[in-house]
Amino acid sequence: MGGYEQLKLENQFCFPLYAASRLVTRMYQPLLEKLDITYPQYLILLVLWDRGEAGVMELGERLMLASNTLTPLLKRMESKGIIRRVRSENDERKVIISLTEKGKDMEEQACHIPEALATEAGENFPLERILKLRDELNDFLKEFKTI
Repeated sequence: MGGYEQLKLENQFCFPLYAASRLVTRMYQPLLEKLDITYPQYLILLVLWDRGEAGVMELGERLMLASNTLTPLLKRMESKGIIRRVRSENDERKVIISLTEKGKDMEEQACHIPEALATEAGENFPLERILKLRDELNDFLKEFKTI
């Protein structure tokens, strides 16, 4: 047996983040299936519902996704009639993403999702702890986002 304590799974910082991310994504899955979207597509919609439209680069920065990850997601969303992609008239290198009527209507259908998740998690993990953890993770991301 190896003696390197720092290499034990339970001593890793990254593992609980990874496992928690997978767990939360799994919790969202049945709710998002009703909207026929994936979790990454939901994140895109959250930004667009808030801002109305966004450039691909802006979406990538906001969601911390590379354009080669983002582009296929956007193409699938466009083919479902949720968003439209249009080249900017001022700079044709820039692609602007905006919601279609279907995409806008989905916001009302999605309003119950945060509450449903908070209710499910609240049985074992109270909302105050969830909010504290969220704030800590946001601080962590702000600190290390530039790495």
